Amino acid sequence: MTELKILCEHRPSAMKLEIQGVYDWPIWEKEVSKFDWEYSQTEICYILRGKFIVTPEGGEPQEFGRGDLITFPAGMKCTWEITKDVEKHYTFE
Repeated sequence: MTELKILCEHRPSAMKLEIQGVYDWPIWEKEVSKFDWEYSQTEICYILRGKFIVTPEGGEPQEFGRGDLITFPAGMKCTWEITKDVEKHYTFE
């Protein structure tokens, strides 16, 4: 089985965000917490505020925060640990 990888672009350009229509995507907010999650579809999200660590099943923890444009692959199981309340725009592919 191919390892599912989280892709992250730190501080993408305003032009890229505009072209992708990021600011028209819905917003998701979550307080400091820890939970397991499985992606049934590929999710792309842009972090407006907060900090969190995502640990893919069998993988290494990765930390994300404000200004990150992240792609979580469909089929990935992981644990989210939110260390600072999160607000993000998101969409599914």
